[in-house]
Amino acid sequence: MKSVFNYILIAFLIISGNSFAQQTPASEQSEAVTIVGATAHLGNGEVIENSLIIFENGKLTQVMDATTTKMQYRGQIIEAEGKHVYPGFIAPNSTLGLVEIAAVRPTLDQDEIGEILPNVRSLIAYNAESKIVESMRPNGVLMGQIVPRGGLVSGTSSIVQFDAWNWEDAVVKEDDGLHINWPEAYSRGRWWRGEDPNLKPNKEYTEEIQKLADFFNEAKAYLAGDQDYTNLPYEAMEAVFSGDKKVFVHVNGEKEILDAIQFKKDQNLDGFVIVGGYHATGVARQLKENEVPVLVNRPHSTPDMAYEDYDYPYKLAKLLQDEGVLVGLESSGQMERMNTRNLPFYAGTVAAFGMDKEEALQLITLNTAKILGIDDNYGSLEKGKSATLFISEGDALDMRTNRLTRAFIDGREISLESHQTELWKRYSEKYENQETKESE
Repeated sequence: MKSVFNYILIAFLIISGNSFAQQTPASEQSEAVTIVGATAHLGNGEVIENSLIIFENGKLTQVMDATTTKMQYRGQIIEAEGKHVYPGFIAPNSTLGLVEIAAVRPTLDQDEIGEILPNVRSLIAYNAESKIVESMRPNGVLMGQIVPRGGLVSGTSSIVQFDAWNWEDAVVKEDDGLHINWPEAYSRGRWWRGEDPNLKPNKEYTEEIQKLADFFNEAKAYLAGDQDYTNLPYEAMEAVFSGDKKVFVHVNGEKEILDAIQFKKDQNLDGFVIVGGYHATGVARQLKENEVPVLVNRPHSTPDMAYEDYDYPYKLAKLLQDEGVLVGLESSGQMERMNTRNLPFYAGTVAAFGMDKEEALQLITLNTAKILGIDDNYGSLEKGKSATLFISEGDALDMRTNRLTRAFIDGREISLESHQTELWKRYSEKYENQETKESE
């Protein structure tokens, strides 16, 4: 009994030690803000070397070249010569705010029991005070799509901004998409259990796809009829069939992608997005013809196949873009919540392997906003859009120079402090003091 109590106490201390609230969310914008002299990277491929940016009431009212205008400055003036301004970066396909401590089960809200769960909504489980979410902001990642995991149909995602009191304040687009984990046509045996590790056909592949098709057809029949009972999974599909909710299919293989595109046609689905798409280059023509965009997984990985170029993951986004496919970057995988803060540096890697720097920037700004359906208000610095942006001392896609000095979400100036920045300052002072003593 004493042993059980000790385990409970340790778990409580771990949770309480990591549950301190994040920085207090910013208040609504109270006066206009004018940023002068910065190099503005608009997120749509354009750059203004000497920019004038004005925003008030959370909206951009002017984005122009300061050398060609006599526009009167308004409100608070930020002199930003030598610095760079960017739209806030957007992290799609993320589980931020759904898991705080992987080793503590009560903090895991990314997966629910069941196989087909379109009615599961990630938004209501989102923890706006997550310390991990807070650590995104110093790198310019200011928004994200919060996605459930697991099963054949994981559930419904929502898009949030990363400076809020609760999920109600955080939401940017509620229930934006349904997430499907497409079955694999081939599988490998578990070598650690003595199984053949080579690729072999998945005998249940066709059955799994049929199960998915049956569910979609049953949901259509339910919604078309006059039922005297309520079926929540079927009810959740109404927005999918109307096109108000996008369908995100997590899939990597060529055959699987082609089968997913056929499923899109059979079910007459709009807003269809491939997530992952590791082998999508082989079916890029079909993706373009069917107007299916791809959220490519982070490039910091090794090739899956022995015959692939060593730098294939680095240049995958460019290869697809060159074929006319709309591409964005996502960061799921091992330690994905922590690694999401590296999103701008993933884009920097893509630029280092052939893509134009401003086009690489679009992978985490306007392209992603288009794929998520929020480009009317986010993703680029354009008049009338949200003033969600940040100022950096250098190139935001370079981890050496991306040092934020100011950041705004919907015009509200947010804190850039986090547990990590506090530790950085603490230990910087420690070693600075140590160096001073040694030099005396």
